[in-house]
Amino acid sequence: MDQVFAPWRIEWIRREDKNADIEDCVFCEFPERDDDRENLLVARSGHAFVLLNNYPYSPGHVMVIPRVHTGEYADLTDEQLLDHARLKQRTFEAVETALQPDGFNAGLNLGEGAGGSIGDHLHTHIVPRWKGDTNFMPVIGDTSVIVEALDETYESLHEAFAEQDGATVPGDARAVVFD
Repeated sequence: MDQVFAPWRIEWIRREDKNADIEDCVFCEFPERDDDRENLLVARSGHAFVLLNNYPYSPGHVMVIPRVHTGEYADLTDEQLLDHARLKQRTFEAVETALQPDGFNAGLNLGEGAGGSIGDHLHTHIVPRWKGDTNFMPVIGDTSVIVEALDETYESLHEAFAEQDGATVPGDARAVVFD
């Protein structure tokens, strides 16, 4: 039996099902809700937003998500494409500032065949990586260890986004906003 001591996860286990009221698409509904922090939405722009991954591969694993509901990259307008790309650029900068990774894995999930659980709303994963961050646990033990709680990651990324030019911070429970 694989066991990893992660006491911070008890909050997740004990929470009420905060996604029970989602009717269609979590990526469409989260930006419309009032509490960005509770939904792990850390930054937003006119056509996209940045969401911490609930099941990260490593600390700082985020998704940059266009606000238009589509699984087809070709469906994005030039304005949506540029905004999505610019928010990805800001996300790399924020993660570098907050977490000082040695590199990144980044990729766009398009369709169910891409391995994502949400195939009908495209999104870009940005995963910070560090030299030596792979160890025996995933290889031998088929277990991954996340070394930082989502709340701590949220705080450090929120602060790093807030320091960027053009950032507006509307309140404690709200994401950083870029025009």
